[in-house]
Amino acid sequence: MAAVAAFAFLCLTGCSKMDQALDKQWMVVQFGPHTTIATVLHVRAACSHVKNAPPMPLPAQHSVVNMMYGVRFDTTNASLADMSRLQTCLSQFKAVQGVNPESTGDEGS
Repeated sequence: MAAVAAFAFLCLTGCSKMDQALDKQWMVVQFGPHTTIATVLHVRAACSHVKNAPPMPLPAQHSVVNMMYGVRFDTTNASLADMSRLQTCLSQFKAVQGVNPESTGDEGS
């Protein structure tokens, strides 16, 4: 009986962690074609103060292409007001061409 209870506990714990992983949301920043890495880093730093929307780690390789498509903000715990503040902050920069909200459910599509 104890083995069944332990197995059920492990299954529920695993499902909970899987649900948490599936609930991840972020905003991907899109930059113009001639944006420099310095500008990308400046925009990321300037908007990193927004509550509940911290910047996600940058790509390991800091090439222009990786950086231009690698700036993301974790909005999993952000309210609509937090996301609005993030978009307002990002929209102040001419290099930012857009912001796309994404989630783990969007991957692979």
